[in-house]
Amino acid sequence: MAYPSKHNDSYSATKAEGEALIMDANGCNGLLTCCIRPSSIFGPGDRLLVPSLVAAARAGKSKFIIGDGNNLYDFTYVENVAHAHVCAERALASGGDVSSKASGQAYFITNMEPIKFWEFMSQLLEGLGYERPSIKIPAFVMMPIAYVVELIYKLLGPYGMKVPQLTPSRVRLLSCSRTFDCTKAKDRLGYAPVVPLQEGIRRTIDSFSHLTAGSQSKREGLSKASRILGGGKVADTLLWKDLKQTLTAVLILVSIYYNFVATGSTIITALSKALLVSSVFLFLHGILPEKIFGYTIEKIPASKFHVSKDTSHHLSLSVVTSWNTTVKALKSLCQGNDWSFFLKVVFVLLIMSFAGAVSLHSIFVIGLPIAFIVFLVYEKKEQEIDSVMLGFKSFACKRKNEVSEKLFGSKKYD
Repeated sequence: MAYPSKHNDSYSATKAEGEALIMDANGCNGLLTCCIRPSSIFGPGDRLLVPSLVAAARAGKSKFIIGDGNNLYDFTYVENVAHAHVCAERALASGGDVSSKASGQAYFITNMEPIKFWEFMSQLLEGLGYERPSIKIPAFVMMPIAYVVELIYKLLGPYGMKVPQLTPSRVRLLSCSRTFDCTKAKDRLGYAPVVPLQEGIRRTIDSFSHLTAGSQSKREGLSKASRILGGGKVADTLLWKDLKQTLTAVLILVSIYYNFVATGSTIITALSKALLVSSVFLFLHGILPEKIFGYTIEKIPASKFHVSKDTSHHLSLSVVTSWNTTVKALKSLCQGNDWSFFLKVVFVLLIMSFAGAVSLHSIFVIGLPIAFIVFLVYEKKEQEIDSVMLGFKSFACKRKNEVSEKLFGSKKYD
């Protein structure tokens, strides 16, 4: 098979260059060479196919089939690839007519059992406990999207954007049939697969037992979202750790909104209403008998409202510390030397003035729902979001450096 004039990617190009070098070396100083072309290697120890497949499954991205799902593929179990090397070495070293026929040739190596590409992937996923891909997306739909992604990468790649998974060449590979004839390898090298395809799939699944759906290791310690929220009841509520607690909080907030906020009351009126409702509730709760129709009414002990000495000490200490920090900041501003600190203070005060302009109604209608959703999403997609933010930060830093070099570099030469 002749080499194409243009390769889809650098990987294919370098493989072809390496193969050409080996073929050119055949016959030099008595050296005999040949090339083997294993197709889609899989098996234990694989660091690409199965791990990336599992990562996609865990991210919910393995549900889709690109194309009609009927494209045939030739896969090669890793032990058969090793066996092909042994066959090639024996043929080249045997001398005579056998070695002369074997040398200077390229041989396709497969399991000689073509299988539908998506069926192969489905068997691996299913064997590891994940769902089979089922949603078909035509290749002609994915191809324009892949070209757009590729164009974006060409523009943003120099600024730190990661190599995208969706490329035109990958769409073609996932939707085309890709089978090879191993007759020449069989005739001249004596190659025949030693491990059948289904046995290879079984061994592969067994070797990746640590990647099964049921073996996903839980994150040790608190998540970053939980640490941001303090790791207490607030974190458990906003991150839906305790469903009962979260639903209770939602009901309370909804009740507060409809009874105090939606009515358009002022803050003092709203607080008065809240205290009134609390007082009525506590009084009625206090006069209730200990049992009603056989159900025990748990009384609220007075100690619930008692502030301990330690707590009051910490509160007082916090107030004093805040006051001293404020006084120190005012002294620093009065000296008029620290411009950096001055700008920070101005920035913080501007943010506070902006936040103060937000109505209580907006906080309840927009802020609280966002809080319940954003932190949960961040906890679930922490790595992906951090990766995007890191890429954005890297891009911003590079742009900043470029602008600085253009501005200050040009001045330096002037």
